[in-house]
Amino acid sequence: MALMALAGCATTTELSDKDVQRATEGPTTDEVFMSRFVKGYGRLPTFEESTAFRVEQEQRVSDYLAKHPELSTSPRASQFTFHRRVSVGMSKEEVMLLAGVPNEATQDEAQMRAAARQFWPGVKERAKEMWVYPGGWQFYFEGDRLVDLTVAGKPPL
Repeated sequence: MALMALAGCATTTELSDKDVQRATEGPTTDEVFMSRFVKGYGRLPTFEESTAFRVEQEQRVSDYLAKHPELSTSPRASQFTFHRRVSVGMSKEEVMLLAGVPNEATQDEAQMRAAARQFWPGVKERAKEMWVYPGGWQFYFEGDRLVDLTVAGKPPL
């Protein structure tokens, strides 16, 4: 009996780890940096490493906003200057500015369907390409625009 209860817990944990959520906002620049750093170095970044990253990111954002003054006056400017969070509606260039190069990019519908799971019927309407990022994030694009986001293995957002 105890073995069956233990097996039930293992099954439940396994399923919850694979849960997929749909979102309108994705990870922050810091979340992507931390995920990549820990995976690449097997440790958390030092204060100096984190500070250097933030200073470099601040400069990239400032340079981008200087080249795109129309964005500086839009409501989306706060996504860059304060939140530094990827959100639906951003261009590929803006996503790359905040999240960096994706771990993987695909236009394969089967891969996108598998990643979006129960949300595929709604996601597929516009998703033509998917970029995969650390932390279980998938970004879906239609042309140059980010049109949807899903994340796997996270507690409810």
